[in-house]
Amino acid sequence: MKARRPLALLCAPLLAFGVSACASTTASNSFKGEQHTVAQVISNLQSDVVASDQKKICANDLASAVVSSLGGAKRCEAAIKNQLTEVDTPEVTIQSIQLNGAGASAQVQSTYAGKKRTGTLTLVKEAGKWKISKLG
Repeated sequence: MKARRPLALLCAPLLAFGVSACASTTASNSFKGEQHTVAQVISNLQSDVVASDQKKICANDLASAVVSSLGGAKRCEAAIKNQLTEVDTPEVTIQSIQLNGAGASAQVQSTYAGKKRTGTLTLVKEAGKWKISKLG
C-alpha cells in the first residue's frame, strides 16, 4: 500500500493538468477521420470532468496502464476525485493531432490559474478504442 502512494503522488500532477486541460471546450469538429476520433476522446474526458464522473474517467477515458499505476479502478477514482477539486475552469484548444499506428498525440493549450500552458496528451489504442495514457 505504501509503495503505491508515491506513485499516485507522481501521477496526480500529471492527471491534474490532463483533467484540468479538458474542463472546457475542445473543438473536436475541426478534425476529420481518425484524428476526429482522437479529438472526441479528449472531448469525452471533458464531459466526464464537467460531470465529476471519476468512475467514467477511470473506466472509459484513461488507459489501463494509468489506472493500474494508480492502484486499480477504486484508487484511480479516488485520485481523480481529489484532482477534480483542483479544476478551476480553464479553456483548452487542441492545436494538432499526430497519429502513429496504435498511438496518437495531441498538442493542447489551456489556461490554468490564469496562465497559458501547452502540453501533449498521448493516447493509445486499447481494444479498438483510444484512451489517454500520458501528459508530457
